[in-house]
Amino acid sequence: MPIEALLRLNHLWVSPRRANTGHVRVDGSCNHEKVSERGDPYYRHDLALVHHRGFAFHASACTPGILDLLAPVLANHGLVLELGCGTGLLTKELIAAGHRVIATDASPAMLEIAHSVIGDRAEELRLLTLPDDTLPEADAIVTIGHPISYLADSDAVDRALIAMARALRSGGLLAIDICDLAWGEARRSAPNLGRAGPDWAIITEFSVPSPDRFIRDMTTFVPNGDGSWHRDTERHENVLVDTTCIPALLHAHGVVARVGNAFGAETLPDGLRVVIGHRSA
Repeated sequence: MPIEALLRLNHLWVSPRRANTGHVRVDGSCNHEKVSERGDPYYRHDLALVHHRGFAFHASACTPGILDLLAPVLANHGLVLELGCGTGLLTKELIAAGHRVIATDASPAMLEIAHSVIGDRAEELRLLTLPDDTLPEADAIVTIGHPISYLADSDAVDRALIAMARALRSGGLLAIDICDLAWGEARRSAPNLGRAGPDWAIITEFSVPSPDRFIRDMTTFVPNGDGSWHRDTERHENVLVDTTCIPALLHAHGVVARVGNAFGAETLPDGLRVVIGHRSA
């Protein structure tokens, strides 16, 4: 969708409290349909598709550094557990490099796209929701796109981190990204954002209601194939944490970790931190 068309659609924005989904035509009319209840997983079909089509750059940036970190795991034919695999953008690179991968996500729509990308080349594609679903044991656990920042609160984040530590085998590697409190500080006055491609568009409104909470209200548009565009909305709430506390938490569960600003040579967004750790052999 040309950016001019996205701007024409912008007047259709509604408050998240009155969010609707519908079919937006060129003339701007909208056939409203009720949105699913808020208990649905993040990344329903339309947003999962927009994420896959328009936001592959994060996976591309992180892949080289993660592959370097995973070199010893590959040499030992170890098993990689990828949490929050999304649509499989990193997963396909791990598999192409020769890794054995169990890829998981809490979004059925994300996993559906991931299956179309990966096919049967992964050891398993699994629906898994942190922090309470049981994690399979693995020689490495990786995440990108800060999936544990989508949990309900800092207690849930801590429980997810402990679950990861416990699932790591002897000598195992942990490599994840997570939103620090600085993420919200850097975006407190961030302007709203509109982005578009030939077959997707998204309008995002940002808010930081408290130092430990970051919210995106997103309206997506994807084509129906008949000249109209389907409209959907999602609200994503991220919990922000003091990442300097994470190494002590992991150390108490047998993993020595450090907090950094990148997996390798990539430049990550302000406030996004990486945690890299190892369980003693």
